[in-house]
Amino acid sequence: MISIAKPMIGEEEKRAVIEVLNSGIIAQGPRVKQFELDFKEYMNINYAIATSSGTSALKIALKTMGIKEGDEVITTPFSFIASANSILFTGAKPVFVDIEEDSFNIDTNLIKEKITKRTKAIMPVHLYGNPADMEEIMQIANDNNLKVIEDAAQAHGAKIKNKMVGTFGDAGCFSFYPTKNMTTGEGGIIVAKDKEIYEQSLKLRDHGAYKKYHHDILGFNFRMTDIAAAIGIEQLKKLEKHNDMRINNAEYLYKKLKNADGIILSKVKESYKHVFHQFTIRTNDREEVIKKLDSNGIGYGIHYPLPIHKQKLYLDLGYKDKLPVSEKLSDEVISLPIHPGLTTSDLDKIAGVFL
Repeated sequence: MISIAKPMIGEEEKRAVIEVLNSGIIAQGPRVKQFELDFKEYMNINYAIATSSGTSALKIALKTMGIKEGDEVITTPFSFIASANSILFTGAKPVFVDIEEDSFNIDTNLIKEKITKRTKAIMPVHLYGNPADMEEIMQIANDNNLKVIEDAAQAHGAKIKNKMVGTFGDAGCFSFYPTKNMTTGEGGIIVAKDKEIYEQSLKLRDHGAYKKYHHDILGFNFRMTDIAAAIGIEQLKKLEKHNDMRINNAEYLYKKLKNADGIILSKVKESYKHVFHQFTIRTNDREEVIKKLDSNGIGYGIHYPLPIHKQKLYLDLGYKDKLPVSEKLSDEVISLPIHPGLTTSDLDKIAGVFL
């Protein structure tokens, strides 16, 4: 079986976890601090705040921006539901903008028409590891005095003109779930340039406390453990190598599939570095493709079969958006294995389903 995803855990991660267990400090401690230092240096940014998940990172980031009940945050309907749900948790309203067919990311040409006097922020998602158009998004945000929270949960190491995604906006949020380009088991991190965002994030992560047992604001328990951070420290060392392997695998599949009938390949803009968390194609006959993949022992994923605005939760909240590109692509997309554990033989087998 060729799996759709494979966490690349080596002896280094295993030794690091054993060291933490032997130390007796297994909750948030020195490894978390080290991981934050390493990640902010990797991102070339001032601050990094490790959290319990990518979702908790988004929730904290939104709270630090002052997003509250009655506010609106513009985002994409074509993402994992955590993107929009993190907005709901603040009491604000997600406002959905349709996506580009070529990139699966928010269509910047449609953002301005959704801005109202209640709009306080834009949350782009760098879907599948492919950067959203941050230069245009930042221009719109600056022109309208809006905050920007980048959902970079799937885009560790992705770049636009050699600038890391996650560092364009006011805050960038990453996930370290096992299927991501690097993992801590569960976990997330916020990166930011501004000291105030950093200090507020520290409080919100730890019950509103900046100093032990001194609680300034209402906060959460969104701390990362040293066990998770120990894995993350070692994973970060391997991230660029693993990203290069994903990119090489994607280039190999692109060459094999560029003339294949019945499928459409996504496009990567010039000067963008797509890190291929997922290799997602489009097809008008997804059920037939699934049958072929199943019969050949090839894993797959559908990311995502139902846009967020069509989920029962959002229908119950009264959402009636018509977002034709998102709705069309949700019926067409299928993700193929792209992880660093694949061999050339595996890639040939995957491509052979379509040839």
